[in-house]
Amino acid sequence: MTRFKKLSYTLISLVLLTSCSETVEYDVIIRNGQLVDGTGNPAYAGDIAINADTIAAIGNLDNAEGRKVINAKGLVVAPGFINMLSWANVSLLEDGRSQGDIRQGVTLEVMGEGHSMGPLNERTKNEMRLSQQDIKYDIPWNSLGEYLEYLEEKGVSTNIASFVGNGTLREYVMGYENRKPSSEEMEEMKSLLEQAMQEGAVGLSTSLIYAPSGHADTEEIIELAKVVSAYDGMYISHIRSEEDKLLEAVDEVIQIAAAAEVPAEIYHFKASGTENWDLLDPAIAKIDSARAAGLAITTDMYMYNASSTGLNILLPDWAKEGGHAATMEMINQPKKRSAMISEIDFHVPPENILLVGFKNKALRGLIGKTLLEVAEERNTSPEETIVNLIQEDDSRIQVVYFSMDEANIEKKLALPYMSICSDAGSYTNEGIFLEQSTHPRAYGSFARLLGHYVRDRKVIPLEEAIHRLTGLPASNLKIQQRGSLKEGYFADIVIFDPDKIQDHATFEKPHQYATGVEYVLVNGTPVLEEGEHTGSTPGRVVRGPGYQKKEE
Repeated sequence: MTRFKKLSYTLISLVLLTSCSETVEYDVIIRNGQLVDGTGNPAYAGDIAINADTIAAIGNLDNAEGRKVINAKGLVVAPGFINMLSWANVSLLEDGRSQGDIRQGVTLEVMGEGHSMGPLNERTKNEMRLSQQDIKYDIPWNSLGEYLEYLEEKGVSTNIASFVGNGTLREYVMGYENRKPSSEEMEEMKSLLEQAMQEGAVGLSTSLIYAPSGHADTEEIIELAKVVSAYDGMYISHIRSEEDKLLEAVDEVIQIAAAAEVPAEIYHFKASGTENWDLLDPAIAKIDSARAAGLAITTDMYMYNASSTGLNILLPDWAKEGGHAATMEMINQPKKRSAMISEIDFHVPPENILLVGFKNKALRGLIGKTLLEVAEERNTSPEETIVNLIQEDDSRIQVVYFSMDEANIEKKLALPYMSICSDAGSYTNEGIFLEQSTHPRAYGSFARLLGHYVRDRKVIPLEEAIHRLTGLPASNLKIQQRGSLKEGYFADIVIFDPDKIQDHATFEKPHQYATGVEYVLVNGTPVLEEGEHTGSTPGRVVRGPGYQKKEE
């Protein structure tokens, strides 16, 4: 070999060696973390590199550099959590930072339980304006898709998605009339639903204990669910009963899923009321049987033994028909008022009903008291106190019902098809949000899962819990490129200390942030750093599989 050839080979070798050891630069590198990827597989050590909004590389990235480096030593790195039932639709209009949920690792709010922020007409817009309480907001949108785009443009820290509520469709077309729709009305509801699916709604929702959602019979819901099935969406329901008719209500969900050939989920699955706790096992058996027969039936839950909704649900059904305005008219009629009081049936005793939210500021001194305590103070029966309070407040009045069995919570959590939700808004613990109390699930449901039930109670392993928060709901919703730590997926990532993650919100003092989550990235942008909100609002609309992009 000539000297020239030796020199050439040496130069080539140096070039190859240099190119093999070239440093790759990324926007963000997360180093030294324990990766729990959302699939349920065991955790493993590794690094994650992010470019723009996307996970670019996973593994040993010692030769890589990041413009920003996060040291996750001793911490768990997971996909961002998905809140399967969020009521952040109004709270995000007031404050897009979504602090209560971001500080727990939530990166996607899925909204629209039976009632959605569209479609709207002028009549329903006016009703929405009249129902506003402390948070006042304009309504420049008409469709559900326009609302989601409006929220994104306004600026939100979390990603957002929504079901379209059958109650909203009914209210748009039929108001609060409790009857079957005409063929023309049915076609109009189906057309509105189809538009919402094309705009990116993830499916159809019902909340069948409330008017007007519950005015729909099973056949009507099946017809609407068939529209959703054509767009590969999901049907999800607050079922007709979580009490003594729980099994019949579960049967209805299964019937709808089978007839419409659509995946179906039960919102906040529970057996409510002491006398109904033993119904949970046969309800689970029905779901398991349906799944074994090939139906895609799933459930979600929050991590508390108390629910929260309106005090008005204790009124007889006829007193709620026509909506709140009609209820107020009937309360002012002595005979109907007397009938309301006599027909109230407590599924939870008055001492287990906690008052947490009033429209009338003069009544807010009652927040934190039980219904029984207020009744005794006023020297009126609990039944009469309910009607008096609704009249004085001119609202449904938000309350907490202590109605569930703690042992049943752990039994539900063990179900492999159980996702997680808050069933609450996402608040900041300051300003206007402190005007009212709330359920602690607004600040603690996800942290309580990982702290109390995973670390302390060891009900399910950490990897399984992360799967329930991420990969499972993403798969159920057919969301693309989210819910897992994979190259090419959007960089929605939460980094937390498994030994320290903890909920602090209580029923007495609910406005307290969870702790233990150190970093949250949404679409590659840090929203939480060292436990503090950055103020960034990189959240985007996440659309369902039926989305059809409009031509420019």
